[in-house]
Amino acid sequence: MTTAAIRNKLYDFIRVADDKKLQAIYHLLENEIEQTNEWWKDKQIVAELDARYNALESGTDKGVTKEQLKSSVDKVRQKKYGK
Repeated sequence: MTTAAIRNKLYDFIRVADDKKLQAIYHLLENEIEQTNEWWKDKQIVAELDARYNALESGTDKGVTKEQLKSSVDKVRQKKYGK
């Protein structure tokens, strides 16, 4: 089974799981969840965000407009969900 398939199965399971199962899953993964919430302590992530910000500020990366982003999201949503 691919990683993407596993993610989807877990996501679907968590969306409908009862409170007892959610608590059990959370306690099992609590330390890792808390660590991922502290992204600002990860030097690689901070360096990547800084590089992207600097590229946008300098004009090296033109970025996208809100309209372009919305259009892109709408296309992906239409393709995935037909909505």
